[in-house]
Amino acid sequence: MYNDHFGLTGRPFQLTPDPRFYFDSATHRKAMAYLGYGLAQGEGFIVVTGEIGSGKTTLVGYLMASIDPARVNAVKIVSTQVEGDDMLRLVAASFGLPTENVEKGQLLERIERFIVDRARTGQRTLLIVDEVQNLPFSSLEELRMLSNFQAKEQAMLQIFLLGQPEFRDRLNNSDQLEQLRQRVIATHHLTSMEMHEVGPYIEHRMKIVNWTGTPRFDPSAFEAIYQHAGGVPRRINTLMTRVLLMASLEKSAVIDAALIGAVIADLSVENPAALSAVAAEPVKPEAVSVDNVRPAVHAANAQDQAQIRELSARLEMLEAKSEEQEAALRRVLGLLIDWVERDEAVRSGYDLKQNNAR
Repeated sequence: MYNDHFGLTGRPFQLTPDPRFYFDSATHRKAMAYLGYGLAQGEGFIVVTGEIGSGKTTLVGYLMASIDPARVNAVKIVSTQVEGDDMLRLVAASFGLPTENVEKGQLLERIERFIVDRARTGQRTLLIVDEVQNLPFSSLEELRMLSNFQAKEQAMLQIFLLGQPEFRDRLNNSDQLEQLRQRVIATHHLTSMEMHEVGPYIEHRMKIVNWTGTPRFDPSAFEAIYQHAGGVPRRINTLMTRVLLMASLEKSAVIDAALIGAVIADLSVENPAALSAVAAEPVKPEAVSVDNVRPAVHAANAQDQAQIRELSARLEMLEAKSEEQEAALRRVLGLLIDWVERDEAVRSGYDLKQNNAR
């Protein structure tokens, strides 16, 4: 709905990772530097970890879209809780090799031959394994053994490992993973974006879908989004989808902190755990004193009261418009149902003509 209303050519905050929307935040820029360093080295493991929704998959998608396929054969697998032999089959399948009814020894031979053949044509092989926090030791050990493939003392396979923070802890502290740890040439942990990056992030994604400046973002909106989404890309995307929807329903040309607050209020009613408030940054000890704390408390209370009054007024306005919005949604659903029924009728007629033709 909001795409048409604002003249956008796509969904700027879709949850499905899309390398077109990659944003070069400080933490992602550093991760790309490590990945580039790893590619230049041509050996070993690069490990990138991050919280859920921190942008790991988008980062790798952007990397794969950027490298020259004539020079690097990059394949990606999303792992599940598979044991070592199944991991080998996943790797072989990602290379396009047959795996059915193939013994482990033969499977390893096929993988090695594939990598050697690529190396002879001047093409390196890069294996990207996502969600590695789910892998048991046997699978990680098989990946380590694959990294041993060499020709003329030159490694032929490089591996990038992507996972959630628990994998970083496991890698650093597990005695079982000592040999794998020695093969890691660089690691990076993706952190949340800083507050000053939220505005450019949102505007970047809007521009990808041909945003022309409507709706306009008031600077207060970015701070409100940061406070409630924590600088995590996926949380921002979830919130912004609802914000744009509400802005289109209200026919609002400006998105400000009050509108963000109204959306958050709606989300908190629908699902109290949908968004997590970010803890305030700790105050430096030298900045705390009796003289400056008391006025700050009074100012904060006054500001809170003003925000509550503003949110209450906006909620009353939304309630007044609820019947109009529900009617609009019913009309949209009716149109969708009619469209589906017409599409099915057309396809049924087409199938009937095809059958008669036969």
